[in-house]
Amino acid sequence: MPSATPSPAWDGRRPATGTEAGATALLGWLTDPDAPRLCLVTGAPGSGKTALLGWLATYARAGRPRRRAARVLVPLAGQSALGATWTIADRLGVVARAPGDLVHALATSEARPAGRTVLLLTDLHEAAEPAALTELIAELAGVGRIRLVVEARSGTPAPDALRTDRRVTVVDLDGDADPADGPAHKRGRPQPDLSDPVAVCTADPLLVTTAYVTGSAAAGLPGTLDGPEPPSRPGENAAEDHGGLRAAWMRAGQSLCREQTPADRASVLLAALGDGADPRLRPALAELAAASPWRLRWARHRGDLTPPWPGPVTVLGAAGGPLEGTLLVGDRTGTVRLLHEADASPAGRLAHTVPGRITALAPAPDGTVLLLDDRGRLHTVRGAAPRAPYLDRLTEAVSTTLARHPGTALAAIAGSVVVGDRLGSVHAFGLTGLHQAASHSGRVTAVSAVDSETPFVCSGGTDGTVRMWTPGRDPRPEPLTERASPVVSLHATQTPHGPLVAVAWADGLVALHRPEGGRTLSFRPGPPVRAVAVTGSGSLLIGTDESLVCLAPRS
Repeated sequence: MPSATPSPAWDGRRPATGTEAGATALLGWLTDPDAPRLCLVTGAPGSGKTALLGWLATYARAGRPRRRAARVLVPLAGQSALGATWTIADRLGVVARAPGDLVHALATSEARPAGRTVLLLTDLHEAAEPAALTELIAELAGVGRIRLVVEARSGTPAPDALRTDRRVTVVDLDGDADPADGPAHKRGRPQPDLSDPVAVCTADPLLVTTAYVTGSAAAGLPGTLDGPEPPSRPGENAAEDHGGLRAAWMRAGQSLCREQTPADRASVLLAALGDGADPRLRPALAELAAASPWRLRWARHRGDLTPPWPGPVTVLGAAGGPLEGTLLVGDRTGTVRLLHEADASPAGRLAHTVPGRITALAPAPDGTVLLLDDRGRLHTVRGAAPRAPYLDRLTEAVSTTLARHPGTALAAIAGSVVVGDRLGSVHAFGLTGLHQAASHSGRVTAVSAVDSETPFVCSGGTDGTVRMWTPGRDPRPEPLTERASPVVSLHATQTPHGPLVAVAWADGLVALHRPEGGRTLSFRPGPPVRAVAVTGSGSLLIGTDESLVCLAPRS
């Protein structure tokens, strides 16, 4: 990746010689609440523009330390609009498949750091797509939580374009040449073979992204800057799509552009390959990914035919009891499909009449499936086996309660139904009574219950914490894990290797935790994660709007 490390000339305290006046102007803009959200730093080549932004990224006031708004430095030299989108999204803790997604995610994200984030964007004039990036910057300037400092060389189109139809603070540097201010990327870097999976996994990922974007744009493929396109089938645009490698890269791009080992990058790219890809790609990627902690069992993507892609995923469930070996996959229309866990082949549909969207599902051990609709109300889908009357009375009592006090999350084990609410509490309805815990600050987004020797409940919330609790006992004071991003999905189960807890956060990270001790494994598929689940054998399921992936830990 292009380096975001300041030059040795930037000591974090003083601006580079010749830019002191510009530094004073920048600090004045930064501390003025009424100033425009966009600050443009211009100047001739060698005037110290890049050095000034690097200094600002590390500058801190002398004296008593205090919390400040995050300052995020992103070099734009050589970048496409899509590559810059993925880089900015990753640095700011959101997931974006395309530039428009980035603007929407930053405007609506529940994760709000202290103060406004300051984006420092260098070398706009050296970008691979300066016009598209200028448009993205203008849209970002309209997001209330973002302030931007953009460096663009005088005499290039970018400064005039950014000044058009908007308030902009301009810092114009006109000083002597500064050796620290030069192109941030090396011209003439060899382009990797875009059809070679090992080459793209070991090259600069932003260079690969730019090459895929600009190369396919010249070939006339649609949708390049709007995010991933439908994957081509064998024989369709085969050369331009590099055997399916480009479609997989575009699908998982934000994850692939992170700093990581080639083995981890190969693992992500392998999981993103569609079934129409060149058959030689999988063994090559699998060999490179052998050093990663994950083994791909199977993946199904939009456009796959053998077996078919099951559709967008909003909720997931791994069933036991009479439905052992069956996955439940719900989409945004309320349809719940049944899949065989071994290969995601179709196994029918869940017969239910729930109107609207399903926000959670919970397979019970007796084959009954409980559903939570988008109004927070409970629905019961009976299985084929007879059900004990006391279980019917339990679910009827929970349903009556949720009709008055809507739920936000749902789980079930033998003789118990667990519900989360918007105030941060978790309620365990059991045959022996009701137990409650105030577990989270803000809405509970996911709950899961494990029927082990000591049954326990896991819950996640918008506060980014995951907590464990045994009903009837005091909750554990320390969270199992905590991050500065809302939990979007969570599932726990008992496996032959002990209990496992899968967690997905709003910034795209999925983690597999071992509450009894052991290494935590993580994976980022690239697109926003909608749902996760753990199978009884310990495999991890990850559902997105266009993919369903099954991974197994290597150890």
